[in-house]
Amino acid sequence: MSFAELGLKPGLLKAVDSLGYIIPTPIQEQSIPIALTGRDLLGCAQTGTGKTAAFILPALQLTDRHYVAPATDGAVHAAEPETSRPAARGERALKTPIRTLVITPTRELAGQIEEVAVACARYTGQHIAAVYGGVGYDPQLKKLRRGVDLLVATPGRLLDLEQRGELDLSHVQILVLDEADRMLDMGFWPDVRRIMNLLPTHRQNMLFSATLSNDVMRIAGPILDDPARVEVAPAATPIEAIDQAIYPVAETQKADLLVRLLEEAQLDRVLVFTRTKHRADRVCRHLERARIKGAAIHSNRSQSQRQHALDGFKNGTYRVLVATDIVARGIDVDKISHVINYDLPAVAQDYVHRIGRTARAGAAGTAISFLAAEQAGELREIEVMLGTPLPCRDLDGFEYMQRLIPSPERTAKKLKPRLVYNGSARRRR
Repeated sequence: MSFAELGLKPGLLKAVDSLGYIIPTPIQEQSIPIALTGRDLLGCAQTGTGKTAAFILPALQLTDRHYVAPATDGAVHAAEPETSRPAARGERALKTPIRTLVITPTRELAGQIEEVAVACARYTGQHIAAVYGGVGYDPQLKKLRRGVDLLVATPGRLLDLEQRGELDLSHVQILVLDEADRMLDMGFWPDVRRIMNLLPTHRQNMLFSATLSNDVMRIAGPILDDPARVEVAPAATPIEAIDQAIYPVAETQKADLLVRLLEEAQLDRVLVFTRTKHRADRVCRHLERARIKGAAIHSNRSQSQRQHALDGFKNGTYRVLVATDIVARGIDVDKISHVINYDLPAVAQDYVHRIGRTARAGAAGTAISFLAAEQAGELREIEVMLGTPLPCRDLDGFEYMQRLIPSPERTAKKLKPRLVYNGSARRRR
């Protein structure tokens, strides 16, 4: 199926073509026609599947003031005239009422959704903006006061601006909640509920999530009205093109093993995950001493520092980006050759989100996870979730100290790791 067959108008098709998109991804092919009917939508798709365009394209089409949408009664109703409500005393009038509101949990995601939306709206004349914390208000306020058709926002900054009287949410026609499971994990749901209370009752709702856990389904119920459900891959299923392996190593040797891997193997663009921001900084200092160009991205960094690190990783200035899970969902970079779990994640499902940063758009990728004795339990949970044990490997020539090597006879349901030391990954029965 082509994008033209999805029912998109010429301006959007021209933008899609200029972006180099040839055929829709499964989430786009299934979601866009449904969204264009105005029906509520519940979507489940992993990172890297084209999920952002799946909601941006129909939202732009449905809220274009020049678009004429078919009505359910068979008649054709013209789009609502573009008028702003009168401003109350002391309130600034906005030139363009916000028609689409996209809520997302992190600054990085907000910025990347804004990039996609701006590119898709290139030929429609619609105005796009993103508002998020960690940066000054003035640049964001200037965009809002010029008029915005589609707004991308993190919950805290959106509520702050609304309380300041800078936002008119009374004309929102489409609400998109992106990365719903991450918003739950990060404790944003009370803010999201407050935002929904500010919106018109009658609107189209789209909720997207990488997983459809019981918690996600519980919150989706009151929001969505008879939604269509699109699930292009089972929840918590890794991309098959990823070569996954465990590297058993002592905790004190992780940094040295990372450097040796980067020195000896063909690791072109590498994303490294640590459990804490302090460890991310320590890893970066270790890489710097080894003259390997890397940068850290975590919540202690300012927005400008985070953007600088992400831009440098994208353009090749930095070969390695060291990140924590708090910003993992906001990292959307093509051609990541390797993901290295310096620390295994505390939550098994985060393993899938991490490794999904490689093997995007049909490319192959490699995921390497360091296994220290202290994280045997985390490995067990990951393998139970995957339904299969992960293979163990060694780096030839690396002098290993005492370490935990999982038993080769283990199964995904019952693991029997044992502590051995024989200088290599040969298993002792």
